[in-house]
Amino acid sequence: MSDEQNHNVSRRQFLTYTLTGVGGFMAAGIILPMARFAIDPVLQAESEGDMKAVTDVSELTDTPQRFDFSYEQEDAWNTSEVTETAFIYQSGEEIVALSNTCTHLGCKVSWGSSSDHPNQFYCPCHGGRYEKDGTNIEGTPPTEPLHKYQVEVREGTVYVGKAEPQV
Repeated sequence: MSDEQNHNVSRRQFLTYTLTGVGGFMAAGIILPMARFAIDPVLQAESEGDMKAVTDVSELTDTPQRFDFSYEQEDAWNTSEVTETAFIYQSGEEIVALSNTCTHLGCKVSWGSSSDHPNQFYCPCHGGRYEKDGTNIEGTPPTEPLHKYQVEVREGTVYVGKAEPQV
């Protein structure tokens, strides 16, 4: 007799291997698109186009002024025009751009609209108030400052980017 072993695969082993392989391909076909959907936005780099031109530096003063700007937003298969507002002012050499969205419940704030508090941002929904730099005033509903836009100046034009919470 030779030392060769019998390597026959039984019907049960063949079906086990085949069904495991087919099941693995089916699972990969389901999981890979979901993983790509979850990871793809993280991998996309922000482009220079994420900054929006808003106004000329020459139009800025030391008092916050309202500037509206629009851009196209793409959500899956839907592209829409979005208009946002920033209050922009010059503080010395620094240009500050603040969001007009109240951090309490998302209402729209405005500068100097309250006769009782003329030099503050005021939210008419629940009486929220903010200092000129966006800091929330103690004793009013907002628990955090107004969000601040990223700002760049190129060739005398003010560009704003994404609004981020102030730390």
